[in-house]
Amino acid sequence: MLHEVTMLDSIDLDYPFTGRWLVQNSPADRVPSHGTTLFATSYAIDFVPVDDSGRSAPFTFGSLLRSEPPENFVGFGRSVLSPVAGTVVASHDVELDHHSRRGVPSIGYSLTQHLRVGAGWLALAGNHVMIRCIGGIVALCHLQHRSARVRVGQHVEIGEEIGRCGNSGNSTEPHLHVQAIDRFDIEHAEAARIAFRGTLPSNGSIIAP
Repeated sequence: MLHEVTMLDSIDLDYPFTGRWLVQNSPADRVPSHGTTLFATSYAIDFVPVDDSGRSAPFTFGSLLRSEPPENFVGFGRSVLSPVAGTVVASHDVELDHHSRRGVPSIGYSLTQHLRVGAGWLALAGNHVMIRCIGGIVALCHLQHRSARVRVGQHVEIGEEIGRCGNSGNSTEPHLHVQAIDRFDIEHAEAARIAFRGTLPSNGSIIAP
């Protein structure tokens, strides 16, 4: 079993999903977890929905050469739940889900990363919900087009569905990006540390809450 890190002085979250999810880009392994401090992502973490064999989708020869519709992935449309009790301060779901890219197409996609960074937070986050809770604001990103179940000003409880897993924004395959910030203004926010039920899972862990 891969290690988990016990976290102090962090916002403690519940897992925002059910089923099986693979951990990627965890701050348990590296900070900044996504290789940059831009948009307060130092302690962000990614979860990729997978099947019982730990795969997000079958990998074929075609996967190596061309992009794939997000519907090919087992987690596309899987429910995303609120990991905290709090108030919704942002709910955005008008961005389209784009094709997923593995193999050679992922290389070309990475070369256009600077364009999405230059376009700002929305181009990176895609469809997202942000919830103000004790300790800061939690953002859940890359949601499915038109899947938001909550509105700004609404109170949510832990485990309440807030949207569905998608492939919007800066995403190569359907997954959920989670981060916390100290203020709503993302351009000037500081990253806040997060934990899940008191620990932080490491890269390669399979979470099945």
